[in-house]
Amino acid sequence: MGGDLPAPEVLAKSFDERIRRLRLDGAGLTAWDSGLLTFVAGAARICGSRGVALDTAGLPDGARRLLAMALAVPEQKLAPRSAAAPGLLAQVGNASIEFWRGIPEMLHFLGEVTLAFARLLSGRARFRRGDLWREIEEVGPRALPIVFVISFLVGLILACRGADQLRLVGAQIFIADLVAIGMVREIGALMTGIIVAGRTGAAFAARLGTMQVNEEIDAFRTLGISAVDFLVLPRMLALMLMVPLLTLYSGFIGMLAGLLVSVAIFDIGVYEYYAEVLRALQLKHFMVGLSKGTVYGAMIAYAGCLRGMQCGRSAEAVGRAATSAVVTAILLITIAASVMTIVYYQLDI
Repeated sequence: MGGDLPAPEVLAKSFDERIRRLRLDGAGLTAWDSGLLTFVAGAARICGSRGVALDTAGLPDGARRLLAMALAVPEQKLAPRSAAAPGLLAQVGNASIEFWRGIPEMLHFLGEVTLAFARLLSGRARFRRGDLWREIEEVGPRALPIVFVISFLVGLILACRGADQLRLVGAQIFIADLVAIGMVREIGALMTGIIVAGRTGAAFAARLGTMQVNEEIDAFRTLGISAVDFLVLPRMLALMLMVPLLTLYSGFIGMLAGLLVSVAIFDIGVYEYYAEVLRALQLKHFMVGLSKGTVYGAMIAYAGCLRGMQCGRSAEAVGRAATSAVVTAILLITIAASVMTIVYYQLDI
């Protein structure tokens, strides 16, 4: 059977509205090919759209089997077009709505952490002391090299830029005051907080997120063990203990960089610089720096553990949790730095 079959459109035009059943008779067929199947498939679609029954019993067995297979394949549908990317205003609005909806969950987690500290003070918190020492080692000693590099460079920049202005009035000796008070009181804690947020906050979120993916946190809950006590509390304590110490270390390194600039560029003696630092620094400056370091450490641990516990069940969700932890921690640090600076200024501390 060759190409002498009419097109389905021609067949449709020749249909009488009174026809309710169409029978195909293939008794005279001696040979057939795919053209027959194409014609019959087209006729079947036309009959289906018009409510006409199609009888293919008269076709050869092989043709009927192939036709049944062809008609069993669903009609190809084009994939829907993806929606256009939202504009800038829509993105800002969606981010604001998402942040607003996340506030109750953040407050709930803060309440759980507060209760965990209450259990710790009453001796009822359950976590392994080895985990605490392991986190202290990870947060503290292993962070010394990066804190050294960043603090030294910041102290160097602060001394050079400050000296340019002080030299105009012949007060280069006050480089020591600028660097010492700035690093010990403000910049040391702030830079240390940002470094630890990027280094440790992201690690906390990724580690807890991976445990979430592996359903390890669900296993803790099944066994009746508080995940906040066992996982969050050691990390929170480690950061609250080590970030203040790293803040002092950062301040010392910054003053060392200021000494290098003073001696090498502005001909200030080592003893003069040392004496001016001792005169400028007071105990309250160290207390302010330590208090800020403690608060920053708590906020970094809170942000990292919060995003890790909120993580979804995929590798992509772990990456998003780590990124979100860093952003949240830096945002909280910036807010806390502003509030604490204003409070200390009003209290004349």
